[in-house]
Amino acid sequence: WLVIAVGLVRAYLAKGSYHSLYYSIEKPLKFFQTGALLEDYLLIAKYLPGIVPSSVVLTAFQVMSRVFLTWAVTHSVKEVQTEDSVLLFVVAWTITEIIRYSFYTFSLLNHLPYLIKWARYTLFIVLYPMGVSGELLTIYAALPFVRQSGLYSISLPNKYNFSFDYYTFLILVMISYIPIFPQLYFHMLHQRRKVLSHTEEHRKSE
Repeated sequence: WLVIAVGLVRAYLAKGSYHSLYYSIEKPLKFFQTGALLEDYLLIAKYLPGIVPSSVVLTAFQVMSRVFLTWAVTHSVKEVQTEDSVLLFVVAWTITEIIRYSFYTFSLLNHLPYLIKWARYTLFIVLYPMGVSGELLTIYAALPFVRQSGLYSISLPNKYNFSFDYYTFLILVMISYIPIFPQLYFHMLHQRRKVLSHTEEHRKSE
């Protein structure tokens, strides 16, 4: 994710504009975001065959939605790659992941700076809505092109007696954000209160 961040900054400095920066980080974004599926698989497998905690389910949804947006929307619908909304979610993802992996790394080293912990449980307040807004706006921008091209859609009649409308599916994906995003957001708010208040109490006791 640092590679992606550096790529964005270098492209911006070279072009002098934030428009169409997606092309400068397209390959590493696809690689690293798809690689998150392995992390997600290991995270869920850790809790199997027991009951998977809701936080893990929410994390899985987040990773799957990002991979879906990377490949099934941004990659597949070339016309949206120049949309500013793409940069919106890419920047949000990048900052979020740099902070998240820094948090994990320092935690494993048993030397977690308060600034990293604070950033992990505070900056999401802005980054999550920013990322979700970029994702939804990008899907919305893709809708006319999907309808016009019939991308990934299957019409009747066919030998499988099955139909699929990708345009409708994308609308359903957008609607699914309504129940899922608040759960993820409020879960993080709960974690923030729990973690940071515990840290403050620990500091006062010292």
